[in-house]
Amino acid sequence: MARFLAGAAAMLLLMTAGFFVWQGLAQQEPSPIPPAPEATADPLLPMAEPEPRRRPATPPAADSRTREQRRFGRADKNDDGRITLAELYEPRRRAFAKLDKNGDGRLSFEEWAVRTSTKFGEADRNRDGALTPAEYATTAPRRRAQPRCACPQPAEGAAAED
Repeated sequence: MARFLAGAAAMLLLMTAGFFVWQGLAQQEPSPIPPAPEATADPLLPMAEPEPRRRPATPPAADSRTREQRRFGRADKNDDGRITLAELYEPRRRAFAKLDKNGDGRLSFEEWAVRTSTKFGEADRNRDGALTPAEYATTAPRRRAQPRCACPQPAEGAAAED
């Protein structure tokens, strides 16, 4: 029985020691703050003051239409308040015509495979038969440029407001 009590006491002592070691590791002092870098500019020269930012007189008007209304407006080509099937087909016709090489109005596997093989060949710069991540990145579809904001732009070097 004495060995059992000695084992239990030893186990409690080891668990207590482990707990204090664990707490000591969790409460390490943070590393000291590094000293500020020394100024490289000549301290005798006055510093240039930044230019004040100019704000526009009136902010641009926001579009009051919802996202779905704007999406509907893009699809409604003739602005009659209705979308016909022809209006939905039109933006996709040119993309389909590029793939439909024989012009029969059907896209066969061979027509698709020719385009895919050509695109793969153009992307495989080192001609090893496999695309690296950098080569594969060149196959991403080109995004259309977003229309630029008509807002006046801040002067170069001006700090952003928070």
